[in-house]
Amino acid sequence: MRCALLVAAIAIAGLGGCKSSAREVVVYTSVDQPFSQPVFEAFEKQTGIHVRAVYDTEETKSTGVVNRLIAEAKNPQADVFWANDPVRPFLLIDRGMVEPYAAPNAAGIPAPFKAADGTWTGLAARARVLLVNPKKVPSAEQPRSIKALADARWKGQIAIANPVFGTTTMHVAALFTAWGDERAQAFLSDLKANDVRIASSNGEVKRLVATGEVAFGLTDTDDAHEALEDGAPVEVVYPDQDGDGTPMMPTVVVLLRSSPHGETGCQLVNYLLSADVETMLAAKAAQMPLRAGVPVPKGVRSVGELRAFAMDYPSVAKTMARIQPVLRTWAGL
Repeated sequence: MRCALLVAAIAIAGLGGCKSSAREVVVYTSVDQPFSQPVFEAFEKQTGIHVRAVYDTEETKSTGVVNRLIAEAKNPQADVFWANDPVRPFLLIDRGMVEPYAAPNAAGIPAPFKAADGTWTGLAARARVLLVNPKKVPSAEQPRSIKALADARWKGQIAIANPVFGTTTMHVAALFTAWGDERAQAFLSDLKANDVRIASSNGEVKRLVATGEVAFGLTDTDDAHEALEDGAPVEVVYPDQDGDGTPMMPTVVVLLRSSPHGETGCQLVNYLLSADVETMLAAKAAQMPLRAGVPVPKGVRSVGELRAFAMDYPSVAKTMARIQPVLRTWAGL
């Protein structure tokens, strides 16, 4: 394996002591640029290796760079893929596009959030939450479950991001996997009948709730935290804590096979899995650290205290690919 010598070098000399003839690394990422770019800049400063980053757009989050990687499979251009959800990397793993790499820093990540063979490793999780405007929703009626999205009491007053893209796709695929097609499709039909507003992104859901254009919506903890930091009149509900649980979404790093800069790719993967990066993402993006000892952001619940929605990531990835026609039809695309 091409990283084997690098692992030994890291163990002996530390990250900065690893040498490579290629002093750049190419990373494709769907992690928001305001949060991922400072991480890359810190890596550059520490190693002297230039990072060429390709970012996804907010509207096509995750889907755009994954499709580009698949299109480039016969002529790889990227060394590393850093995904903002734990499911889309399996679209690459299933195609044999990922190089297993047990990075030294992966040792600090709990076993449920990494592959034993090193094909993928997670860090810095987010959760799917309901963002509620208390001016529109009395406290006694605050929703506690995603099922409230289909409650006729809130008809025309709720929002979700387009399920064809981003973390909403993963969430819906997880429901199809856990509930079965019949129940999940019925839920989608109920949302349509309840005049759910289809927003362009999770960030747009945040805006709609914050401005009172809708009463509540489904989004991610980083978007919810931004609304709180901005002083918006919102409250955060971690849904289904008395039932199925709240979906948890670590970001995931994979090393790409036959990439142009193998050794520097290994170095970047190892750096992304460090405690320093989880600390940065907790502080800047309100993401929940997976390893012990990293402070949890103020106002964000820790991974350990939440009832998590049970997800088998490879199965959800297969379901996500299978239901794309259903989601596109539902979204009117």
